Amino acid sequence: QVQLVESGGGLVQPGGSLRLSCAASGSISSINAMGWYRQAPGKERELVASITSGIITNYADSVKGRFTISRDNAKNTVYLQVNSLKPEDTAVYYCYADARFLWGPENYWGQGTLVTVSA
Repeated sequence: QVQLVESGGGLVQPGGSLRLSCAASGSISSINAMGWYRQAPGKERELVASITSGIITNYADSVKGRFTISRDNAKNTVYLQVNSLKPEDTAVYYCYADARFLWGPENYWGQGTLVTVSA
């Protein structure tokens, strides 16, 4: 089992920045990739960014150049630095972990952290 706890969301003005954190605990050694999804009101959940254990990153086109994902393996934490925020970035941001066990892969999710971009 893997537990994920997010923090760092909040209200920010357009053009502002936040840093989201996701702390993992439990079967840490089983984690392969981690990342962030987001879900805006009335929309489907979408992938924002991901990072593998080999530090290979992937970003949605809508956030490239503005968001940066990083991983601190010593702290079992993944960060999402979000800059130049736009109102359309308003959403609940969910951390996820892709874990690999002997019996197969499993995905885990955090509880979500709300980011609101508004003047």
